[in-house]
Amino acid sequence: MKNEILNRFLKYVKIDTQSDENSETCPSTSKQFELAKVLQDELIALGLKDISLDENCYLMATLPANTDKKIPNIGFIAHMDTSPDMPGVNVKPQILENYNGKDIVLDKKNNVVLNIKEFPELLEYKGQTIITSDGTTLLGADDKAGAAEIITAIDYLVKHPEIKHGNIKVGFTPDEEIGRGVDKFDVKKFDAEFAYTLDGGGIGELEFENFNAAHAKVIFNGRNIHPGYAKDKMINAMIIAMEFNGMLPVNERPEFTQDYEGFYHLIKMEGTVENASIQYIIRDHDRTKFEAKKVFIQQTVDYLNKKYRENTVVLELKDQYYNMKEQVEKVFHVVETAKKAMELVGVVPKVVPIRGGTDGARLSYMDLPCPNIFAGGHNFHGKYEYVPLESMVKAVDVIIKIVELYSQK
Repeated sequence: MKNEILNRFLKYVKIDTQSDENSETCPSTSKQFELAKVLQDELIALGLKDISLDENCYLMATLPANTDKKIPNIGFIAHMDTSPDMPGVNVKPQILENYNGKDIVLDKKNNVVLNIKEFPELLEYKGQTIITSDGTTLLGADDKAGAAEIITAIDYLVKHPEIKHGNIKVGFTPDEEIGRGVDKFDVKKFDAEFAYTLDGGGIGELEFENFNAAHAKVIFNGRNIHPGYAKDKMINAMIIAMEFNGMLPVNERPEFTQDYEGFYHLIKMEGTVENASIQYIIRDHDRTKFEAKKVFIQQTVDYLNKKYRENTVVLELKDQYYNMKEQVEKVFHVVETAKKAMELVGVVPKVVPIRGGTDGARLSYMDLPCPNIFAGGHNFHGKYEYVPLESMVKAVDVIIKIVELYSQK
């Protein structure tokens, strides 16, 4: 199985599938179809049924049940795109076998090093096979590791018909990295009672809680007057923008928070004296605290409009997704079964809240409860990304064991 999943993964990561947040199409980049067609061909070769790749780059298929026993339709989902935060073209994966527990030089020329001091979790994988990029691009384990794991698990089930199962649904989505992964996902067509995304981090991660999320764009309307004659006339939009940011609690920035602590994260700012804008993402696991953060943003806008003039500050606030916990808890067996599956294949479950979101978060509010399982990678969205091969193999084992456990119920 090691060689099978390795070869699949290496093939996938060499295909550039970066999504583009500035595009208004679905998928946001047509190159995502290249990987979708590769996956489609593999599903056809494996003999799956109801294979469909639609115009929006959603790929779905079914491994039909091999028993008459009534078993729930189970889904497994991964996304095909990679993050636009770091170059994803010309990925040149490096394979380090029998890792010796020392620093890993990714790019000697530019002194890009995976060092133990900054990435101490590397020591957990001593003796294993580590896959990295060459230090000039991301690797793409997020989420091509998940795609390789799902296909490899399906391949195993096809080759081992003695493992009884119900209908297994597989899905591959575009544009997850820009928050649009399930915009056009047809839950009815997918036809699963529940599903799992293979989009988590290190081995053992099991996540059924994520942030509630909103995006805020704050627009500042100033008045530009020649600075020599500006007294009592000029209103500097950039200065007010800085004032606004200064009114938000410093200790609620992402660099000062962890675990269940939410934050306001400044992600973009631009402007002139006349006009300026700043953008934030707002996050909190607790729905009450999340709503309070949005109220505080609005109150800050209202205060500055009273201080200066009406419509000096304009707020555009939009919810993005919600904590899947509210939906998953209604069918908590999906978490309990995944946890048991990990234990049975020798993986220690690490039930942690996602400090972010996944396709599963939104799917859970589309009547498809969908917790998240580890895909094995670390340091996503950057040139220090890596994945241990053995973690990917264990993810395959977990998928197979989940299928077995539901067939035994």
